[in-house]
Amino acid sequence: MTATVDIQKISAGSSPAAEQFELWVDAGLEHINEPCELSIRIVDDEESAELNSTYRGKSGPTNVLSFPFESPIALTPRLLGDLVICVPVVEREAKEQNKVLEHHWAHLVVHGCLHLLGYDHIDDDEADQMEALEVTILQSLNIDDPYQEKLL
Repeated sequence: MTATVDIQKISAGSSPAAEQFELWVDAGLEHINEPCELSIRIVDDEESAELNSTYRGKSGPTNVLSFPFESPIALTPRLLGDLVICVPVVEREAKEQNKVLEHHWAHLVVHGCLHLLGYDHIDDDEADQMEALEVTILQSLNIDDPYQEKLL
């Protein structure tokens, strides 16, 4: 399954190449059997904070925001929606959590893709299901479990 990914790099910070994003999106969507499209917008703290406030009612920037697209009719390819990823937050989190920066990017892309597919982590059961799927997908990319610290 190959998804069409539109990358919009708005932030002046560094981010992975488009090919990396496509690899991670394909891994995140491998378990669905339909062509699809999504957009990834790479932003700075200011834009992330504004979107987080406007759409989630939360202050400050966040690592990834997901905006699923709900079409009133069936479309081919399926339009999944948009991901907005904040470069400075990703970089800070990777450093604070002692994670490989590229692995953290991959995790957030996979996490965002699953949100676009309707997965969530509002309650513990949903979180367990979503996290288990993320871990499986990341393992297929030879990336360690990003939640392993939770077990300690």
